[in-house]
Amino acid sequence: MASSETRPLNEVVFLTVAEVASVMRVSKMTVYRLVHSGHLPAIRVGRSFRVPEQAVHDYLRESYVGVGVAESA
Repeated sequence: MASSETRPLNEVVFLTVAEVASVMRVSKMTVYRLVHSGHLPAIRVGRSFRVPEQAVHDYLRESYVGVGVAESA
């Protein structure tokens, strides 16, 4: 999440849990698990969470697994 830490806070786009779930094509419960486990950074606003959009993209990029791609040694 280094890129959103260097951006001014007023330029960071925050997503709701439902929006993150939609982008990742998972359930909201999965997003809550990622937030509570620390795999996805979030801030608490009242009783809900907001996730920096860049953190979602970073998480997906780091979690990407190339299936069927031969590894070279």
